[in-house]
Amino acid sequence: MTVEENAIKCFTNRANEAAKFISECALEDGFIHVISHLDCDGLAAAGIIGKALWKLNVDFRVRVQQWVDEKIVSDIASDKPALTILTDLGSGYLDVLGKHLTNHKIVILDHHQPVGEATPNILEVNPHLCGIDGSKDISGAGVAYFVAKALDETNKNLACIAIVGALGDMQDKYEKRSLGGLNESIVKDAIDSSCLKVEKDLMFFGRETRPIHKALAHTTTPFLPGISGEEGKSWAFLESLEIPVKIGDKWRALRDLSEEEKQRLCSALSDHLVSRGYAGNVLSLVGTVYVLVREEPWTYLRDAREFSVLLNSTGRLEKAGLGVSICMGDRGEALELAEEILVEYRRSITEYLSWLSAEPNRIEELDNIYVVHGGDFINEKVIGTLSSILSTSLSHTSEKPIIAYAAVAEEDVVKVSARTLDVLTNKGLDLGKIMREAAEELDGKGGGHNIAAGAQVPSKNVNGFIKLVDRIVKKRMEQIAAGS
Repeated sequence: MTVEENAIKCFTNRANEAAKFISECALEDGFIHVISHLDCDGLAAAGIIGKALWKLNVDFRVRVQQWVDEKIVSDIASDKPALTILTDLGSGYLDVLGKHLTNHKIVILDHHQPVGEATPNILEVNPHLCGIDGSKDISGAGVAYFVAKALDETNKNLACIAIVGALGDMQDKYEKRSLGGLNESIVKDAIDSSCLKVEKDLMFFGRETRPIHKALAHTTTPFLPGISGEEGKSWAFLESLEIPVKIGDKWRALRDLSEEEKQRLCSALSDHLVSRGYAGNVLSLVGTVYVLVREEPWTYLRDAREFSVLLNSTGRLEKAGLGVSICMGDRGEALELAEEILVEYRRSITEYLSWLSAEPNRIEELDNIYVVHGGDFINEKVIGTLSSILSTSLSHTSEKPIIAYAAVAEEDVVKVSARTLDVLTNKGLDLGKIMREAAEELDGKGGGHNIAAGAQVPSKNVNGFIKLVDRIVKKRMEQIAAGS
């Protein structure tokens, strides 16, 4: 048996063990408490486990959180559920959980780097424990999916939700922005369940829902200089190629273009990028598209990446229940309300980006990192989204990690979100370890993946934290350059 086969066997055994444990608790007719993270991946994971528990006809409650703290631990202790399941959360809080909940049954379904050791009352399913990369090979929703499938084979129809979670967590790191590793087996399940179609196409956000010129203008990955953010110029660009934006009174989406029109558009965009000095972005024009064929055309749920943004918006704007409901199958009022939230979310992102660009000192370049000073203006729940967007645009200037922070309302702490590039993680830079080291030295808590991580730090220590991260990144890059 190969190393990879052993790793997969290790992981599936853990998933099967967790499924058996959950099933036994369900037979005891006890109340189950599900706690999940508020981002797309966390909501997808909660929806998958929620649907699986619903099929078991067990009483459960879903609670969505940004992190685990002593208040949440205290609530679990006072609620005394028969079982607590943490999805897309937990592995970074083993010390807190183990210290205060030793008499409680806990299942952790997570993909973040574990910090500490699980106590005997905690059953942890995490790919890192089996030598599998949780930053790109499987997401929190994927871990939840493996357990749900082990509970009941018919839960394979939840595979598409796991794919949405993985894409929301930006795990499309393989060739042509495809999903790989354990995610690839989830894609196969989704195709076998007749709910997914995988295509190669131009990578414009809104290929299912937006007129072509709007899809072009709102595309930031890849960044299209002179087109991204410019609807008028996008329209003119399409007109110059004799590609109609509408036929009669009907707008055309990217999916409506003929293959010849797509090829013509792709060729023209390639020439445009090269002429503007962005030749490296040409390879990002075409990628892998995941179409959820059971969802209605012209809806936000048809394209898995658009679905992921919809979910993320509900979690970030404190309407996570809508996202979980949609993942569990609600296509009525919950979806209508979520679409309204998405409009608000996009508006707020645009407002925050404009605010950041209005003053040069709000985005600061240090020797080894960029710093985004969100302060009290930016909602700390969307600072991660902003850091992801900015990492794409700032990377054209310099290959440096981005550290963005915003104050947490009514608490004397800041939320920090860090992002870096594949080129740096491939060399060995690990933001998760850097965030944890710097935060713990300054009375905070941090962790995450090598490419995307976060921290919570006392407000009084934020300047010291930034300086420390800058020093640690410099030291680590010097070590990498020296081959150590």
